[in-house]
Amino acid sequence: MSLPVIALTGTFIGMVLAVQSYNQLKGFYLETRMGALINLSLVRELGPVLAATMLAGRIGSSMAAELGTMRVTEQIDALGSMGVNPIHYLVVPRFLACVLLIPVLTIFADFMGIVGGAYFSIGVFHIDWHFYVTNSNKIVGELDIFIGIFKSLFFGATIGLIGCHRGFNSRPGAQGVGRAATEAFVFSFVVILLLDLALGIVFESVSDLIFTPMPRQL
Repeated sequence: MSLPVIALTGTFIGMVLAVQSYNQLKGFYLETRMGALINLSLVRELGPVLAATMLAGRIGSSMAAELGTMRVTEQIDALGSMGVNPIHYLVVPRFLACVLLIPVLTIFADFMGIVGGAYFSIGVFHIDWHFYVTNSNKIVGELDIFIGIFKSLFFGATIGLIGCHRGFNSRPGAQGVGRAATEAFVFSFVVILLLDLALGIVFESVSDLIFTPMPRQL
């Protein structure tokens, strides 16, 4: 059910990047390099972060509200009284679903963003498709795609853990459940941004140690 949201987000982000990149690069006569700039930004940063943000609002808050309702109505206590571990029964499946499926949704968001950016660049701004694709292939490599997908694993774990934690610790009443859902999204969003910064610094440091630092030739 998250596919339509992810598809719209990825497509419009790609289009926005195309519009902004064209206006900036046109002054330097670098329009044919738009594919490299758009696709690199999508697969390394914007695709994983924006997909995780949308899923934190849709999935994280939903999990917090559902578990919060179960806490308020004492369903979680009932599971414990029957000898069922609530963490194993309620949290582990949601956590694994977030960790395993959010990378797939991130790949889908990247794909739709690339399609949206290519449509605007080639169809609207009339950039030569050969230069658009060739320059993109020169700049965007397998490592860039891997970094974006690897980040999404941490983002998915963050959404699952925070959503379940806020639901399990929901305050009584309808107001408490609503507040738990809001806190799940806000906390997840902040942690996702912090993780993105930390992982970006780590990846750059590791790549400088393993590979010879070379500037990307746009």
